[in-house]
Order: sequence, then structure tokens, then C-alpha cells
Amino acid sequence: MTKPFVINRHGRLVFPCNVFPALDFDLLAGAADLDVIVRREIETKAPGGADLLARCERGHATRGRLLRDLSMHLVLAERYALTMYDARPVRMRDLPRGREDVFLPVLRPWEGRAAVVEAVVEAWGALPAEHDEASEQRIFAVLIGLLAGLQAPAEDARPLLPTVDEALADPAHLVPALTRHDPHHRVFGERAIIDHHEAHAELEAPARLAMVLADRRPWDPAAAGLSPVAALDDDAFVLVEEPRDRAVAAFVRRCREGAVRRPRPASAPAPEPGPPPTAPIVVPHRCDVLPRIASLAVARGELLCTNEDVVRNAALSWSPMTAGEITEKTGIESRVYSELELVDLALIAAHRALAGAEREASEIAAVIFCSCTSTQVMPSVATWLAAELGTYQTHTSFDLISACACFKYGLDVAVRLLQDILDQVLMVMGEKFSDKIGTVRPSRMIFGDGAAAVVVTPAPAGEPGDVEVFQTYAGGPRSEVNSINWPNPAFDNDITVWGPEVRTMVARFLEQMMDELGAMEVPDVPGLRMLDASELIVPHQANRTLVEECAAAAGMPLERLYFNIGAVGNVSAASIPLAMHDAVMEGRVQRPARVFTPGFGAGAAAGYSIIRLDPSIVVPEPGAVMAGAERTGVPV
Repeated sequence: MTKPFVINRHGRLVFPCNVFPALDFDLLAGAADLDVIVRREIETKAPGGADLLARCERGHATRGRLLRDLSMHLVLAERYALTMYDARPVRMRDLPRGREDVFLPVLRPWEGRAAVVEAVVEAWGALPAEHDEASEQRIFAVLIGLLAGLQAPAEDARPLLPTVDEALADPAHLVPALTRHDPHHRVFGERAIIDHHEAHAELEAPARLAMVLADRRPWDPAAAGLSPVAALDDDAFVLVEEPRDRAVAAFVRRCREGAVRRPRPASAPAPEPGPPPTAPIVVPHRCDVLPRIASLAVARGELLCTNEDVVRNAALSWSPMTAGEITEKTGIESRVYSELELVDLALIAAHRALAGAEREASEIAAVIFCSCTSTQVMPSVATWLAAELGTYQTHTSFDLISACACFKYGLDVAVRLLQDILDQVLMVMGEKFSDKIGTVRPSRMIFGDGAAAVVVTPAPAGEPGDVEVFQTYAGGPRSEVNSINWPNPAFDNDITVWGPEVRTMVARFLEQMMDELGAMEVPDVPGLRMLDASELIVPHQANRTLVEECAAAAGMPLERLYFNIGAVGNVSAASIPLAMHDAVMEGRVQRPARVFTPGFGAGAAAGYSIIRLDPSIVVPEPGAVMAGAERTGVPV
């Protein structure tokens, strides 16, 4: 299930999945699965009634901190209702009896409500504003009204509710009722929530959350209360809960029937370290046909998602984080997103690469498409690209999945294909992460959208090739192999990244690469180490802070590292070719240069290549100006 962003009327990115909580209940076998998610995302982060009271008595630093505690307490109270049910006032005479898909909660009164409300109001009055006093007061007014209208303790919320018949079976049962109901009660509505704008980025998410919580209860909170079933006449309004959609109704039915998820097969024991990896391929020594890179083109996402945009879209489960803190943690100030489909980004890059190489589609003998976010399985994206480009038939076209190591894996395959087909290979790398992240903050901070394409051809007889060395690895401890997941059912099929395990994997692979390069000499240049001869290092753009720390520990010369992640984010399969493209466009490479490209990523797939990057093969994007173009004679 993808979760696309939208552009609101202010021209800003909004992620509806962060605004309107939703889960794919088809993924959940029973209540135990839901409990894991709710405990992780809400219960461990939200204060209960006693906690909220204690925090108010101890004192908050600012009104902004109190706003967060108050809103999270209300989320705790609505933690199941927000994702599972829609509440509806119904007259007693109109209650649908005999139904298994309409529910009437049976509640116990929240005895300490008045004390908590009083403490929150008193604490608010004594606190200074954190961002903007008027805006914070407006948000607080909505939230305190909702708090005053809570009838049962937040901790009491349950995912499974009694049916109407079960609730009415005992005259003493307390059910939610309204002393009056106005069917025209004002609601904010989805469009207004999406379009809402705050001058201070940190207030936009809490403001939207307050609006969502208010719309969940479209009646005057002062009119809500609990009433014994016996005291309700036919004209009394009670509040029934109905499953939000078919998937929720099916989930409730599974839970009530006691469905249990089938156990998974047992995993094998953790592997012990094996023999050393296969030696890297030194292309001039092993290949008869030397590869030439004829062009490098990109198609990056057209929309900038800044760190401020991420802050504005904080999901209800996120702890506070500023735009500056995101930069400090990741080295990223923005990432690029696209409204185009992944295949369209790939097609644009492919067209540009063919034009830059001055090749016709009919001259392409193989297409390799590299991605870890493609949702298209049949036809493969590679065969689709070949057809869209106008290639009638190729020797082979296929998709390749090796995540952030795709550039190396793709080059490996392209070079091997050249030995057999002696013809042009089009390699396209592309990712679209923006609609697969959902509410996972580490992924939202890191990943972007984009594509790159290269045309690899046989070098003319007697001339050197552009690929000198390539090496690939895959595997390791289970914790590293599973350190980046998509789809991940435990996180509603969103992309998840386990930072400590990723760091361990990156450190392991960089150390291994440095050991190999330390023992490798430049072909036909005795005594010159390959690493010393590499003028630029373009690593996979994973997380600048993490990569620099691991590179320094592995003994890599940091002054030769090049990053563009700060502006485009981590684009996985396309990250290294995008970075090489930008290194040329920014003037970092102004003549043919030897470039070392280490990569590592999901599945513990990794590798590196050492290539000759000639600025003349880089295809500028429309309207772009290449730094140093006049000095190198590179056409723009």
C-alpha cells in the first residue's frame, strides 16, 4: 500500500498518512498484532491521566511542551477509535439491534477528570509561549475542550467493543450519551486540515492533530456524558461506533473469533564468518572487451522536501525534533520528491542517457533496471522501458534488486554482458521512496526520489575502458541483513531502518573494502595503490554523518569524499550516479578522473567500483549550467 503526499493550497507538501492515522488491518491477524503497534507508537510515548496530572504539578518548561503532553493524552484515549471506528449519534429507537458490526461502548467514569482538567488549565496560565502565543492558545482551546469532554480514563480504551445487543443486555451498563445533538455541528473537514498553515513549523502538526481529534467527536463536548442504559428513553442519543471500512470489520471479526497467526518456520542458527570474499575483478586483467561509459544522465524529483517540511508533518507518534537537529543527525537539509511514477522517472533518465550517448533505442542490446522500490512486477520495468524507448527486441532485459549497491551490481552484470553481446547496455537506476515511508520518521528524514541512467558500450579496440575494478558482496549477520525493510508488516508495510545495525554493517564493509584496496595496485602501474590513485570518493549517499564517521574509522581520506545527500537525500540505487553527476555539474570533476564508489545497503548488499569519470559524458538536466564547462569544453 503506497501513501502518497499531496500539495496543499499553500504549495506545501503534506503527508496525509501522518495527519489521518490509518493502519492496513489486512496485515493484522489478531489483537496481539495491533497491541504491538499501539504500544510502540502511542502507549510508551503518551502520558496517562495520572502522568499528565503529575507533569502539570512538576511544571513544564513551555506551553509547547504542555501542548504535546495534552495532545498525546487525547491520542491515548482515542488510540483505537482513531484508526478503527467512526462515531455516530443514534437515537435509542433507531439502534440497529442484532448486528455484529455496530458497537456501543460500555465505559466506567473517569473520576479524576476534573482534577486533571483544572491542573492543565492552571499550568497553562503560568507558562510562557514557546513559539507563538496566539497560535498556541488557539490549539489549546480545542484540546482542553476535548479533555473536558472525555468520559472514561484514557487507559481504558479497548480495540474490541460490545455490540449494541451486548451493551443493552445489562440495564446498569454505562454508555456514552448526549444531552443534546446538533447535526449541523461545525467540523473542520479533511480539506481544511490538509490546507492548514502555521507560521511556525513546529505548530503545524499539533494544530492538525487538534483538528483531527475534534472532528472525531462532531458534537459539543459539554453535552457528552455517561448514562445507565435503564435511564435512556427512545428519544435519547447514544454514541455508536462503526468499523471505518471493510478491513477493520474483518479484523474485528477475526479477533472475536479468536483467530491466531500461523507460526513461521524456525530460523537457522546465526552463521559464523566464512572464508574471505571472492577477489575483486580487475577488468583490464580479466575482460577481453573493456567497458566504456558513453553517458550519464539523471532525472531527480522535482519537489523539494525540506527539513522544515518534515517538522510541519510530524506524525502523532514522533518526539519533537527541529530542522537543525535533522541536519545534524543525517547531514541532510532537504530531499527531493516527485509526483511522477517511478517508471516515468526512469524513462526520462533513459531518454536523456541515450541522447547524451548519441545512440538510438534500436542500438540497445540489453536493459538493466535497478531499484528496491518498484511496485511493478509484470512486465519487468526493464522490458517496459525497452518497449517505451522504441526498442523492438533486446538480447536480455531484466530488473535487479540490490538496493543501495545497485550501481555496483548493475556494472558487474553490464561488463559481463559486454563480453558476450559486444553491444550497448542501458543501465537505469531509480527509486521512489516518498510514497512508501508512511509515519516512520528515520525513513522520512533520509530518503528521496530520483533516477539515473548510463549507457555502457565496448571501448574502441586498443583504448582503455572506464571501469577498472568492481567488487560485490552480500550477506552477514541476520541483524544486518534485516536492518532495512520494505514492506515491513510490523510498521504497516512502511520502510524501516534500524540505525545501529546499519552502522555496524557499513563499518564492516568499509573496513573490508579498505583492506582490499590497500593491497591492490593500479593495473600496469607497479607500486601505485589503487586507493591513492583515486582522486574522488563518491560513496553511497546513505547518511552523511554515519558515512563520514565509519569512513574515518576505516582510514578513508575524508577530504576526497563527495556528498550531494544534503540536497537530494538518499536515493538508494540512484544515489551514486546522481552524486557523480552532481560532482561534475558543480565543478568538482573538471577532467577525466579516477573515482572510487563504495556502496552498501538493504539486505547487507555492498560493493564498490573504480571507474574513470569523464565530465564530457555527463548530460546536464534541462536548464542546468555545468561549472567549469568553458575550461573543459563540455557541451551544455
